[in-house]
Amino acid sequence: MNQGEFDVRVRFVAELARRLHQYGTSAPRLERAIDNVSARLGLVPTSLSTPTSITLSFADPADGIDALPHRTMVLRVNPGDVNLRRLCEVDAIAERVVRGELNIDRGLAELRAVRSSLSVRAVWLQVLSFGIAGGTVAALIHATWVDVIAAAAIGLFIGLLALVAERRPNFAPSFEAVAAFVAMLAASFIASSIVPLNVRSVLIASLIVLMPGLTLTTAVSELSTQHLVAGTVRLMGATAVLLKLSLGTVAGVQVAKAAGWIALPGGELPVPPWAEWVALLAASYSFAVLFQAARRDYLLVMASAWLGYLATRYGSIWAGPEFGVFIGGLVVGSVANIYARQFERPGALVRVPGIILLVPGSVGFRSLFFAFERDVYLSLDTAFSLLAILIALVAGLLFGNLLVPPRRSI
Repeated sequence: MNQGEFDVRVRFVAELARRLHQYGTSAPRLERAIDNVSARLGLVPTSLSTPTSITLSFADPADGIDALPHRTMVLRVNPGDVNLRRLCEVDAIAERVVRGELNIDRGLAELRAVRSSLSVRAVWLQVLSFGIAGGTVAALIHATWVDVIAAAAIGLFIGLLALVAERRPNFAPSFEAVAAFVAMLAASFIASSIVPLNVRSVLIASLIVLMPGLTLTTAVSELSTQHLVAGTVRLMGATAVLLKLSLGTVAGVQVAKAAGWIALPGGELPVPPWAEWVALLAASYSFAVLFQAARRDYLLVMASAWLGYLATRYGSIWAGPEFGVFIGGLVVGSVANIYARQFERPGALVRVPGIILLVPGSVGFRSLFFAFERDVYLSLDTAFSLLAILIALVAGLLFGNLLVPPRRSI
């Protein structure tokens, strides 16, 4: 391999790593994917991924696998968000390059041409999905119809705030705190002046899209696979989000008290049993939109959300809630790998939506909220529940990888 060939292959692998990171790939999966692709391109790589950086080193293949690196690159990146459509596009380009169906120069150009921008219609559909997710989660936790409507309305407004935060970088760092503050104020005002609500149920449901449950799960998964730097950084990032949500909620409680908005107790008649299945259908659609799946993958994403929910639901009936989450993670992880092997597409299309209703982001939020209210017992009890659910879910996913080894890492 001459120097020119070496350079273009290194640039291709670096761009691939940047794109995988941008579209929400975790550290162990990204590093394994980069190592696999590099090896198939005749490179000797060493990779390290964290939520805010990627380090890549490449040695001369002629010197063997123990050679010192001849080139090292450090890429400064922002934490990635799940974008299933773009992830599939990047995966397809990498697959064509390593198979020899696409030359490396053309593959690099196609990677650089992948864009994450959304159309105007897609942007407003994402905003609407905040409201859909809020209302459906309220129904799934067996709130009342009034709670469902209130959670959907507040969630929709939070979706508008998210749109503002995306376009105003100065607002983005405080977005979660402001969203929680607004949600708490709105729920308190409605409950005191318009119609009684179960304020906590409405609050958790309306903020559900902002809960870092998926980030917490990814962090524990990274820690369990000895990716200590990435896991620790991601865990701290998720904790920071939970702290901002909790602080905003506590501030909202205090302002509501000062304004005299004393919330009246909500109704005790939950939505009927059939509403759970309607809500699950709507929730799975909102996840397909929020994870930016391609339209042709909507049914797959929705079916994956149903698979994870039903496996956990019936596993919990059989053996308790924690073991139910383990069963859900095991089933989703195995099916994701089977799908990836059978169709040669990213397993994330099944894995990410499949676990989204299992991740314990709202449990962590409740734990910190109880701590701010100085209810130490409830705070610790909820924190232990969070830990148990996280361990059960990650263990299920790891056992799924043991049962059915992944095609590749994405």
